[in-house]
Amino acid sequence: MFKKILIANRGEIAMRILRTCKEMGIKTVAVYSTADKDSLHVRFADEAVCIGPPSSKDSYLKIQSIIAAAEITNADAIHPGYGFLSENANFSRICEKNGIKFIGASPEQIEKMGDKATAKKTMKEAGIPCVPGSEGIIDTYEEAVKIAAETGYPVMIKATAGGGGKGMRAVWKPEDLKELWDSAIQEASAAFGNGAMYMEKLIEEPRHIEIQIAGDQFGKACHLSERDCSVQRRNQKLTEETPSPFMTDELRQKMGDAAVKAAEYIAYEGVGTIEFLVDKHRNFYFMEMNTRIQVEHPITEQVIEYDLIREQILLASGTAITGVNHFPRMHSIECRINAEDPFNDFRPSPGKITELNIPGGHGIRVDTHVYSGYTIPSNYDSMIAKLITTAQTRDEAIAKMRRALDEFYIEGIKTTIPFHQQLMQNEDYLAGNYTTKFMEDFVIDKNFENN
Repeated sequence: MFKKILIANRGEIAMRILRTCKEMGIKTVAVYSTADKDSLHVRFADEAVCIGPPSSKDSYLKIQSIIAAAEITNADAIHPGYGFLSENANFSRICEKNGIKFIGASPEQIEKMGDKATAKKTMKEAGIPCVPGSEGIIDTYEEAVKIAAETGYPVMIKATAGGGGKGMRAVWKPEDLKELWDSAIQEASAAFGNGAMYMEKLIEEPRHIEIQIAGDQFGKACHLSERDCSVQRRNQKLTEETPSPFMTDELRQKMGDAAVKAAEYIAYEGVGTIEFLVDKHRNFYFMEMNTRIQVEHPITEQVIEYDLIREQILLASGTAITGVNHFPRMHSIECRINAEDPFNDFRPSPGKITELNIPGGHGIRVDTHVYSGYTIPSNYDSMIAKLITTAQTRDEAIAKMRRALDEFYIEGIKTTIPFHQQLMQNEDYLAGNYTTKFMEDFVIDKNFENN
């Protein structure tokens, strides 16, 4: 087992990893930018190393600084969390070369599955249903025109190195392709340093349902059932739940089997997710694989009593899995609490938290790194907390979420709490009647905050 793990991340996921490491008796090293010097992960880690100024490219994305921090603290493993370098094959390879265990996928697996165009090709070879579209990266705009015509409009342009909805554009008619193609490349190049694009048929009325998987170093994999992530805004998830209200036992079995087949085909090591689009007829298509821990992993942990961070660490250390698949025994919902103003087009709202009350009680979990007096920097993602409720039924989990949101009190900044309060009263959401297009018709009541 590892003696010391460097956590190459920040915010709530850094705290989440740190807590499990402490429970396992493993020493921790926090790395931080100057903007995060007062963050909780810096305070609670056994050691902390400043790796640069606020800009991500000069700190959390600077591989040489992170490797140097691991070497001077004698860390024998690095946990990348999610985002930043978590799906960077070069970082995984450099860790390997320096004798530091990367707690995640191997460089080869990230190259196969982290790159979305290559992943689709690999999954076709594995016999997993895929969305029609390009066979790989599209080299020229002229080629994009041809593939769009062959696939049939509407189509979705996607950045092969994408994440968080960046570099994605829906194209409904040929005359819009050029403008959207250029803007997607520009956005992806700025966000990921990689403007490569691929194209897929746009599935109408889709559900975004992902299967959590785990694989060991011996080629064996299992799944931990599904999460429904369909409530999204601009391809960014807002809330997730498990089990999905759209699922049937038959569909859950088929998708779970497909996810395990996919993981074992590439001999996947670690935890990850196989993400699918599911149409209104419950046909499912491989969308992408995330070769890392997901933001929404807590709801899976809640319904099957499983510490996924612990599992990541065990798998990285060479532990074999039992191969037994897991299914939800309860219902869990997660609301992402962002420092954004939902009444002004979700505009970011960094600043100092002057007052804070975190909800509690039976079936309530809050993963966060903020506290009263903490200043939210403007340099990073706006998510400041995850509110998770768990109960025997979906209706009970929603009732808990309503109560917990009412108790979640944050002053000094704007947050998405009022949006989630409205969502938990929406008739379509309550009926489980939603797709990835749900937010296009969702009208936020601007008078709600005064109710």
